[in-house]
Amino acid sequence: MTKPAKQTPALIAENRKARFEYFIEDRYEAGLALMGWEVKSLRAGRGQLAEAYVFLRGGEAFLFGAHFSPLNSASSHVIADPTRTRKLLLNRAELDRLVGAVERSGYTLVPLELYWKNGRAKLRIGLAKGKKQHDKRSTEKERDWARDKARLMRVR
Repeated sequence: MTKPAKQTPALIAENRKARFEYFIEDRYEAGLALMGWEVKSLRAGRGQLAEAYVFLRGGEAFLFGAHFSPLNSASSHVIADPTRTRKLLLNRAELDRLVGAVERSGYTLVPLELYWKNGRAKLRIGLAKGKKQHDKRSTEKERDWARDKARLMRVR
């Protein structure tokens, strides 16, 4: 019997601004504690991470500010709050490591992408340091040069 091929995670939402605003030093995969209407909304691709951030309180991690637009048909019996605070599911060792880094070393936790993995919604969070203005400018210069270089190579 052959082994089924591994599926690549299906992307729901991505926080593209996070890579521009922060140096991402480490990445973690976290599960999400979701309600039924939120899962249906994510299956329809209606999740946004643009203004979301992760905070730690009482030894637990929470996703704050993520917007999951409710479907009209899926949330008729509950009052849907699209920007409610959602609990992140991480194991104790990961939480302890994150708490230590955030409290002692001045790191911040940034949501990077929301995706499906084996039928479950997962959130990739990054342990990040904020970039200064000059760092952002140099990132922009590198990106522009890579684009120009690709254009020059394509023309010839």
